[in-house]
Amino acid sequence: MSTDIDTPHWTAVCTVDDILPNTGVCARVGAHHVAIFRVGEAQYFAIDNVDPKSRASVNSRGLVGNLADRTVVASPLYKHHFDLRSGECLEAPEYSVRAYPVRLDGERVLVSAP
Repeated sequence: MSTDIDTPHWTAVCTVDDILPNTGVCARVGAHHVAIFRVGEAQYFAIDNVDPKSRASVNSRGLVGNLADRTVVASPLYKHHFDLRSGECLEAPEYSVRAYPVRLDGERVLVSAP
């Protein structure tokens, strides 16, 4: 038997055209400040927008790039690199953030947060 806990809740946060390639935007999803990134033309990722070291809601303004085989964003304040797939902080794992599922529904970008 399925319960609400088993069923992800998807929230539309913006449209595809609202995020330029290789940039991010911020949205509130439930109680979470979430940074949503568009990498290239068709990859989308979401992590916590709050930088865990500074406690500022800024990760969506970071620079998107690659370190080795990982797609990352560099926090604009302390330059920690967060893996966009997992939320892992590469320099200091204790500062890792949550990663959220992202999907498209036509032109809408949806994020699932607990």
